[in-house]
Amino acid sequence: MKYDVILFDADGTLMDFHRGESEAVRMKMAEMGIEPTDELASEYSKINESLWKMLERKEITKPELLVRRFEIFCERFGFSVDAEKMARSYENALSQKGYLFDGAEELCSKLSESFSLYIVTNGVERIQKGRFSHVPLHKYVKDVFISGVIGHEKPDVRYFEAVAQKIPNFDKKRALIVGDSLSADIAGGINFGIDTCFYNPQGKSVPSDMDITYVASSYSDVYDIITREDA
Repeated sequence: MKYDVILFDADGTLMDFHRGESEAVRMKMAEMGIEPTDELASEYSKINESLWKMLERKEITKPELLVRRFEIFCERFGFSVDAEKMARSYENALSQKGYLFDGAEELCSKLSESFSLYIVTNGVERIQKGRFSHVPLHKYVKDVFISGVIGHEKPDVRYFEAVAQKIPNFDKKRALIVGDSLSADIAGGINFGIDTCFYNPQGKSVPSDMDITYVASSYSDVYDIITREDA
């Protein structure tokens, strides 16, 4: 088989971030006296995602992002809430919300028998470590590389260089990254010079100008891609 090392993105690939995000933000809205409607939870998620995209492009810093998302949210809907206080409280709640997608543990369990699995994730150290403590991935992965610890975010090539230095006998030709984000996982993998697998269960449009090695629409696809003899 072609690969020894598999770099798995966490959120959106193995872990259901949006479920945890929705639960945490609804809890905080209720505590702040705001009715936690579907519309508000959805709008917060859109604001948060847009700011993380800005962080990937280095248009905002992470400390700014963590508070700014709540400033924008409260300003947009006219809520008189201390954004910094809400941000801190939300982070505490989110750190307790770790959920795997159905089939993720089985995939990792099967692959871990023949491959070295690692998690590569953008996020805040305290939050991500808390969330990972609520899922059984530690049984299958050799290490978790959090951008907040590394000091750089995907797709920055410096993030991947730091990860490679921490993996014994790392060989770019024997490594594959699997992720659902074209801008972070796939662009980062391409820039670093490793093969990429775009995990695309929602059937998003695949850009023709990106040199993506594989596209997978299910965990079964991911498994077959990684384990096939000619891969």
